[in-house]
Amino acid sequence: EQLVESGRGLVQAGGSLRLSCVASGLTFSSYAMSWYRQAPGKERELVADITSGGGNTNYADSVKGRFTISRDNAKNTVYLQMNTLKPEDTAVYYCRARSALGYICWGQGTQVTVSS
Repeated sequence: EQLVESGRGLVQAGGSLRLSCVASGLTFSSYAMSWYRQAPGKERELVADITSGGGNTNYADSVKGRFTISRDNAKNTVYLQMNTLKPEDTAVYYCRARSALGYICWGQGTQVTVSS
């Protein structure tokens, strides 16, 4: 199983980025997907998650109204659209897959840097 994130970048505050995470080696449509982030010196935190069918989503309070998680099961891909970015959004962003039985798989992470 493998998760590969892309979309890393440096953007000014107020800008936008879209992250993608492509899964291989697993039955993607059976996995709930999440985006986490970890800033320097801080613990990894949940940003957003989406159920296996895409019908339900959940967001951290800090990103509600600015970030949108979505998935395309035909492409084995989950996305994170990030708008109105703030310097405090600077972090390494990780994709995570979780099966109904609790099996978890992580991506390698992708850096997002927001300048003020």
